[in-house]
Amino acid sequence: MDERYHVPVLANEIVSFWITDPQGIYLDGTLGGGGHAERVLHKLKPEARYIGIDRDTEAIAFARRRLAAFPNITFYRGTFTQMEDAMRQADADALDGILLDLGVSSRQIDDDDRGFAFRPGVRLDMRMDPDEPLTAVEILNSYEEEELRRIFREYGEERLAGRIARRVVTERQKHPIERSGQLMRIIDGCVDARFATKSYARIFQALRIVVNRELEQLKTALQNSLPLLKRGGRLAVISYHSLEDREVKNFFKHNEDPCTCPPELPYCVCGKKPLIKRIKPFLIRPGEEEIKQNPRARSAKLRIGEKI
Repeated sequence: MDERYHVPVLANEIVSFWITDPQGIYLDGTLGGGGHAERVLHKLKPEARYIGIDRDTEAIAFARRRLAAFPNITFYRGTFTQMEDAMRQADADALDGILLDLGVSSRQIDDDDRGFAFRPGVRLDMRMDPDEPLTAVEILNSYEEEELRRIFREYGEERLAGRIARRVVTERQKHPIERSGQLMRIIDGCVDARFATKSYARIFQALRIVVNRELEQLKTALQNSLPLLKRGGRLAVISYHSLEDREVKNFFKHNEDPCTCPPELPYCVCGKKPLIKRIKPFLIRPGEEEIKQNPRARSAKLRIGEKI
């Protein structure tokens, strides 16, 4: 099948570690072009069920075509914060697995109309759901300098966030900032040329996270996930930057050891029991061959936990 929409990252590892029951019910909270879904559905029995969620209408349409041979998949347009509603639509009571492949698809990055890439001439849109109102253009042209500084520092981890925010406010008084080239020139004027590309990536990442409320939705989805899983069901999350991975890692560690008793107590009195166990290896990275075939997989980190 044509994978030009998006090459699925760590697909072999997902098939190996995520599937626990080939006749089970699995939910893919970030369906994209259906790359992971296709690999998994080939491994599942025909009586298994697969629920695919995506906020992007183009992704849903592509996945429908790609997965037309599988009658046991249900499509749901929305975000992974709406897993329970998607399950109701599919008449599913509990899940054997939940998969969240975070970040932006290659198709979205390569499509200049979507505005995710720092290529000159691209309009700064960055919406994963084109029906949402907030765009990067609005953020850059209407947010106060202090808020821009916070966004660039908190979500982009950019050391020169204050300088870049100040320059954005100055430049937008001359002309609205609407194209990637304009923002790149602003960054060029604030950072050493040797580090410009990394700063482009940080600032664009920060804007994308805010436009799509990515971390907020990730926190909600993680909290919602465990009650939806059967005992022995697995939650698999692929992240692509440190902010996402930190959220996922802390979620797994907290639910594996939720005890809040002081360490000096000889035994637990708080009564909080583990809800999940992490699956070893705790962190799974793409191998050299996968990175060679798909360089965009380089930053991917997969963590998997099993509900107790």
